[in-house]
Amino acid sequence: MRFSLISEQEHPLRPTGKACGAGILLPTNSTKAIFSTFLVTGIPGLETVHIWISIPFCTMFFITLAGNVTIMTVIRRERTLRVPMYLFLAMLAASDLALSLFTFPTMLGIFWLDARELTFSACFTQMFFIHTFQDFESAIILAMAFDRYVAISHPLHYSSILTNSVISRIGLAIVVRTLTVQVPLPFLLRRLCFCHSNVLSHSYCLHPDIIKLSCSSTRINSIFGLFVVLSTMGLDFLLILFSYILILKTVLNIASFGGRLKALNTCISHICAVILFFTPMICLSILHRFGPKLPSHIYVTLANMHFLIPPVMNPIVYVVKTKQIRDKILKLFIKKGPESQVTFIT
Repeated sequence: MRFSLISEQEHPLRPTGKACGAGILLPTNSTKAIFSTFLVTGIPGLETVHIWISIPFCTMFFITLAGNVTIMTVIRRERTLRVPMYLFLAMLAASDLALSLFTFPTMLGIFWLDARELTFSACFTQMFFIHTFQDFESAIILAMAFDRYVAISHPLHYSSILTNSVISRIGLAIVVRTLTVQVPLPFLLRRLCFCHSNVLSHSYCLHPDIIKLSCSSTRINSIFGLFVVLSTMGLDFLLILFSYILILKTVLNIASFGGRLKALNTCISHICAVILFFTPMICLSILHRFGPKLPSHIYVTLANMHFLIPPVMNPIVYVVKTKQIRDKILKLFIKKGPESQVTFIT
């Protein structure tokens, strides 16, 4: 563990106090240490069995890598899958893969090597990419909801509405929106000093978790962080609900019961993705801001569910529920051998 104490004697030209950031001073009689690293946490209370806990997490990481890479490969190779629904699915798989690459390795490092220490730069970088791909995933799920609405409400105009050009513009809009709100976060954190503690409550760096450790004013960070959540995932969730209200309205106008079931069945995979992504996030946000003080492992479990479960389960759900994807994967891995040939010598 490293920390620094900057005293008046070391820098006599500075104003009286301990400097821990640009323009931020602590009283010289303060006994607080100014930390320069963070310590991430495993699963509280289960430190003695971390090596055993790592087995299911390692399995989940392998499933995540294999599942999402397989989906992206199949969609890339098969021309028949280059339609809006599967292009959005490929984007979701890429986002899930990237999110898992910035969460699982840190956790496995804690379980296997007790590697808990992260520099500020490493922590802020990890935080930026975790929240960036979190927002990517939220926006992609919203785009998939729009795709389902167009497919069910305007089936005859589906291909003319969701052209490749439109999908490209949607993808660009997702990137621009996400970077616009996420890029300022690391810079706002660099103006803070951290002297209360340097122990984070999760196995990776998250913005709400980091600002809790600051001993300087975090009002700007808190307000901007809340704005980011509400303007991205909060807005996305409301628009997804609105999309399904319109979808349900269209489905109820279908005359036959079989037709209604067929229309709703095309949304099952997407509904599962919505539930897997948003339910733990909503519960965690409510508990952090309005809920009673709960044991730390409750928050850790909900955070792990939000960041780790969707990348694992989304490929499984889409493979199980989507026949086209399932068939193409079988075609990719189970190739027919060459037919036996008999040669007659005359």
